[in-house]
Amino acid sequence: MSTSQTRSRDTMGKVGGLAPEYLATPELLDAISPSAERGGALFGTDTRNEPASVSLLRPVPTRVVTLGGLYLARQLALRALAAGAWVIIATGRQQAWAPLLAATQTGPNERQLPVVSVRRLSPIELPDGTEENPVLVVHDGGATPVELLPPRTPWQTTMYVLPYLHPQAGSIAANADLVLMQRLQAAQAQLAARMWRLAPARVTEVTQLRDDHVLALGQDLWVSIRLVTNEGEKQILGPVRRGD
Repeated sequence: MSTSQTRSRDTMGKVGGLAPEYLATPELLDAISPSAERGGALFGTDTRNEPASVSLLRPVPTRVVTLGGLYLARQLALRALAAGAWVIIATGRQQAWAPLLAATQTGPNERQLPVVSVRRLSPIELPDGTEENPVLVVHDGGATPVELLPPRTPWQTTMYVLPYLHPQAGSIAANADLVLMQRLQAAQAQLAARMWRLAPARVTEVTQLRDDHVLALGQDLWVSIRLVTNEGEKQILGPVRRGD
């Protein structure tokens, strides 16, 4: 498991008002699939049954949108932890993220491990992300989020958790570097078609996805991925599913 040996609470001291904070246990990190490459998170398998990874943490400010439910967002947060990121979860429903918090513990640890923090939805000063200390901000603010915590520095990613596609989320969704969408109903798929100029065949594909599949959409990117969850993750998140 590749975790930075330079990461500590002191390096994160630039941000105030983040509470509670948790240190991930070695057992938790063992339960999470390792990253495929630096900044890349092993995510599932593609149509050829080959491992598929997503560039979740990059040397440029990055916006990611998850569309379809909490399971997908929580799994990505776990994979970011495995890649050595500090994860800040800004949410109006803290209880929904309880499974991740339940899998962590407070207190000192001999190994300097990633930090997870959960807070209310409000502007804060974010730490500068680095290759050794990347930052993932999870913005769980409903279907029409206000961009309170945009990515501003390299190695900083903001992930917007959208339970469904809403026209007022168009600017955030359309400007995302990566969109991961689960199955959409017909009306939602038509909205997605207008937003991303999808061909009819792709609109149909979106409406026929299985519960354990997502489509990865980006510049010159359209890939169907089957989510893969190992036994350790299942104990934290439960079985793969769609929706909240």
